[in-house]
Amino acid sequence: MTPTTSPPSTRPHRAPSVHHYATLLLTLTLCVPLALPSLTPSLSANARITLLVFVLATAAWIATPVDDTYIALGAGLALTVTGVIGSETLFGTLGNETVWLLICAFVLAAAVTRTGLAGRAAAFLVGGARSVRQLVHLSTAALVVTAFAVPATSGRAALALPVFLALAKALADRRRVVVMLALLFPTVILLSAVATLIGAGAHLITVSVLWEATGERIGFTQWLLLGLPLAVVSSHLAAEAVLLLTTRREDRRIPAAITPAQIQQHSDRPVTGPLTPSEARCAALLGTVVLLWCSEPLHQVPPAVVALIGAVVAASPALGTVRLKEALTTVPWSLLLFMAATMAMGVALSQSGAAHWLMSNLPLAGFPPWAFLTAVVVVSTAAHLMLQSRSARSSVLVPLVVAAAVTAGVNPVAAALASTAAAGFCHTLPASAKPVTLFADIPGTPTYTPRDLLRLSAVLAPLTAATVLLFALVVWPLLGVPVLLPTR
Repeated sequence: MTPTTSPPSTRPHRAPSVHHYATLLLTLTLCVPLALPSLTPSLSANARITLLVFVLATAAWIATPVDDTYIALGAGLALTVTGVIGSETLFGTLGNETVWLLICAFVLAAAVTRTGLAGRAAAFLVGGARSVRQLVHLSTAALVVTAFAVPATSGRAALALPVFLALAKALADRRRVVVMLALLFPTVILLSAVATLIGAGAHLITVSVLWEATGERIGFTQWLLLGLPLAVVSSHLAAEAVLLLTTRREDRRIPAAITPAQIQQHSDRPVTGPLTPSEARCAALLGTVVLLWCSEPLHQVPPAVVALIGAVVAASPALGTVRLKEALTTVPWSLLLFMAATMAMGVALSQSGAAHWLMSNLPLAGFPPWAFLTAVVVVSTAAHLMLQSRSARSSVLVPLVVAAAVTAGVNPVAAALASTAAAGFCHTLPASAKPVTLFADIPGTPTYTPRDLLRLSAVLAPLTAATVLLFALVVWPLLGVPVLLPTR
């Protein structure tokens, strides 16, 4: 089953709500002083134009049903036409190595999906469960691993759906357990994306903003070192929360053995037995690529180059398992255009001095670092209620967070990572994220209701925020990312 990936711009039409009208009113209030030089004499013309475009784009993302990518491209075009950035900056972002990394990662994901290795892995892990709690945590572990193979939460959700359907059929007489699993899968998929640099397009936007604003470059290995422990801890904590909130004690006491044969019913590829030649080649290729990504400090080959080599081999006539033309159809081109346009916005915010001016007018001096990071995490956790696109949230928040962190004396890398990780929480409404939407409506299978989501979010939102904050303040400093701005 080929994962169906949707760009961040694909979203249902939403009727205007109170916060949409409030956003439009706030936008008009902000645009007036920005448009009048006499009210902001310390702001350069380029910085004024950049902030106007940024505010209008953010308002459009929040309060209109217009395609997110269309808005981003319009903003990038406006910045180019007005001379804030050059055309080479706008078009050059499409050649950025992070864009190439994502393209090649999707080709590799198509090769893995084509062989059916995911079904084998699921049968191997889930087949060892003997209780509901074991089933939950083994499923969680399996979903975390998929972050290394499929670079999109929507693609991972599509890949995991057949496994869920097999589990739901095997547990058809235990409705609460099935509903629990329906909540578990999208929850873990979303929270575990932070494990790898390619886990979400928002991560690549964050890395690009940090590079443009501070000169700090985060590679695959460093992100893995910082993100994987957070992904494992937050995913298993969330799994336990889902289990306790949606099942009763008697549900958890009854054995829940799942056989590979039950998973096989929902897979058109063998899930047991010896590996086929194509499966063996694909497993070896994926393992080699991940190993090279993780050992980047030793060989100094950039992750994008490693991914390109892997993609070429995966689609080669002799050794590959997928045709290049077929694999390229799985690439979310709209997401790539969105990333390129928002990268250009980030360059404009940094080079024009707009972000620095905006943050320098906030009373951040003397603000305790823990309080600053707490505010960043809380705002980022709640941002999905306003901006449904994860990439859009990072495009709006990260440039501001990085500029504010410098002003507050906080390490911008720690602040940006905390914001990006916290923004991965988006479980409150069925339309908040594509995996949540996908598992909310499965014909013929019990699943969760909007009320179940709200109940889970009331517990999971503070739990996720607290976990991210704990890592930012305690764990990441031990891994080389201090809280305070390093002195040079």
